[in-house]
Amino acid sequence: MLLATWNVNSIRARADRVVGWLERTGVDVLAMQETKCRDDQFPYLAFEAAGYEVAHAGKNQWNGVAVASRIGIDDVEVGFAGQPAWGDPPVREARALGATCGGVRLWSLYVPNGRELADPHYVYKLAWLDALRAAAGGWLAANPAVQIALAGDWNIAPRDEDVWDMAEFVGSTHVSEPERAAFAAFVEAGYVDPVRDRVPGMFTYWDYKQLSFPKGKGMRIDFALTSPALAERVVDARIERNERKGKAPSDHVPVVLEIADA
Repeated sequence: MLLATWNVNSIRARADRVVGWLERTGVDVLAMQETKCRDDQFPYLAFEAAGYEVAHAGKNQWNGVAVASRIGIDDVEVGFAGQPAWGDPPVREARALGATCGGVRLWSLYVPNGRELADPHYVYKLAWLDALRAAAGGWLAANPAVQIALAGDWNIAPRDEDVWDMAEFVGSTHVSEPERAAFAAFVEAGYVDPVRDRVPGMFTYWDYKQLSFPKGKGMRIDFALTSPALAERVVDARIERNERKGKAPSDHVPVVLEIADA
């Protein structure tokens, strides 16, 4: 199985590009984030024509998560237990979607950005991560052999090497100690990053501004953390850097896991 995650930054603007990439690479299951559309606006037909089923959760032009699979989609779940709400009045945003595909429980996750350290959105981000860790830790505790992938845009650079220049991030979100501790808590709960050792020193995101991509000003903020049992089946991984090139790319690129048959 080839399993991938990709913040597509508006699926309606990039449906042809995403579907074309799926067809070229043979990826079986794709977690997408920042689809930026309602459920009724998602371009299902383009995916179905390529042989993929889609489960999508989106409420407006912000956020939005989806899973596309050509090996089946079962037990779709929008949001996780305890997921915090945001706004006035508070609503649970479209930031988490779970689905079982080929025996793997895949969660497409779009972690809140946090905006600034003094912003209420930063508090929301930390609460959101804490609630996800509690839920995800419970899944492992209930069944240590469970096959889970927590895949998506985490909006956290867990290590200094995950940004082009730490001096540019002093006092910023994405690299603060509370955020990094929140990410580390998933590893402490038992989840594994099977990509970093296989693909060291690469970024997954480059801003559109100030020629960030050609200047190498990137960040590594997209991850697929797996349960220990699933990590044992990962035989390779890659980051599709070339997808940041060409006409109208997303500002993120896909992260791909190759998973051996059970």
